[in-house]
Amino acid sequence: MYDIVIIGAGIAGSFIARELSRFKLKILIVDRQNDVGNETTEANSAIIHAGYDAMADQLKGKFNAPGNKMFDTICDELDVPFKRIGSLVLGFNEDDRKTIQNLYNNGLKNNVPDMRILEKDEILQMEPKLNEDVVCALYAPTAGIIGAWEFAIASVENAMDNGVELELETEVTGIEKENFGYRIYTNKGEKDTKYIINCAGVYADVINNMVTEPYFSITPRKGNYYVLDKGLDLVNHIIFLCPTDKGKGVIITPTVHGNILIGPDSEFVNDKDSTATDVSGLRYVKERALLSSKAIPFNKVIRTFAGLRAHSDRNDFIIEEAKGAKGFINVAGFESPGLSAIPAVAQYVVNIMQKLTGGLIYKDNFNPRRRKTVCFNLLSDEEKKDIIKKNPMYGNIICRCETVTEAEIVDAINRNCGARSVKAVKKRTRAGMGRCQGGFCSPRVMEILARELGKDWTDIPYDSTKSYILTEETKRNQQDNDSKMGG
Repeated sequence: MYDIVIIGAGIAGSFIARELSRFKLKILIVDRQNDVGNETTEANSAIIHAGYDAMADQLKGKFNAPGNKMFDTICDELDVPFKRIGSLVLGFNEDDRKTIQNLYNNGLKNNVPDMRILEKDEILQMEPKLNEDVVCALYAPTAGIIGAWEFAIASVENAMDNGVELELETEVTGIEKENFGYRIYTNKGEKDTKYIINCAGVYADVINNMVTEPYFSITPRKGNYYVLDKGLDLVNHIIFLCPTDKGKGVIITPTVHGNILIGPDSEFVNDKDSTATDVSGLRYVKERALLSSKAIPFNKVIRTFAGLRAHSDRNDFIIEEAKGAKGFINVAGFESPGLSAIPAVAQYVVNIMQKLTGGLIYKDNFNPRRRKTVCFNLLSDEEKKDIIKKNPMYGNIICRCETVTEAEIVDAINRNCGARSVKAVKKRTRAGMGRCQGGFCSPRVMEILARELGKDWTDIPYDSTKSYILTEETKRNQQDNDSKMGG
């Protein structure tokens, strides 16, 4: 029997598992996908918000700014890319100026430090490629950018290093209350546990309704994005337009790896798995982004994608013991600023578990540090020579766009929470993230996956287990046909 089963391995489930791995608990994470951080976590803006937007009387406002402050230490421990580049909310008229003043005032209530309202000249000195019609902006220097899926992967890896178990491709089909806690039914059998933490994203309401009467609903909001090539020198900060009732609006931001990300729009959808891009959404994103900067080189787009945000009917996070289900904790409605807030939210969930259990006992041997990864592309020439001498696989470049080596891919496969698909390798090493989007390296990545996992090439998926790439060996079949025909 487990002490805690966490349902969902996105940002929330992953980091909560990592924080709970500090204690003497038997913990299991289950997720229906074949990798962690494979839904909302892999398709969002990857921004650590300063905390001026969410209202102070909301959980979003309560947890955003405190969570923001914790990322420097956490990302150092987990070896995750994170940069505090600051954000600008642009204003183009007097109505926008009022909105910016309100955001500033709300930021003060939320204890957001070092904010300033800037005027046109200073804005254009900081960001010369912005629309010259800008008249004012809210500057928040504590905002940052992060590798979102890398954060989830690193959190689970560190949790597993500290004893947490992970079961992927495990879909929860039912939950029953028992004297000891709960029995969870999955496509891979039953799991008994004393406590459940529901971090199931857009499916959090479905999981909640397995144990109690419905008391909240989750409606997905879909957003489309553009990814632009590296080296464009477009903006140095996270650029927002003034927010609307649909969210923080279309942004332009650098990524931690040097690309430019533009998006999203915001459209309610009924399908909880609807992640296809659409022409109208991408057109809207482009039109809105051009209001911020007329210099965007859309001819440098290398990819588009769409993701879902888990919007609750409370318009806020839901972090509480479910009604009528003792020991069942919901962490739901985890849309923006969920990523920014998760360090503080995880502490809050730990406090809930402390009260429910009567006290948690710390491990003596908890290790907060994840083993560092090697990014060959960032090494000096001397460092590259030295590491190739130690391991010749670092001299075999698999992905030319991102300069990813065979050794990096092998390491990504063989770690705890290791890669099992082409996309999983992509998320961990950036092989396939470059200009050709895997056109050159994907077959070589498949070859390494098959070799390291002891599988046939036809068993290596692109993403989910159903996203097959190869179906059979055509040359062998041709030889068989030739022999049957007497050739």
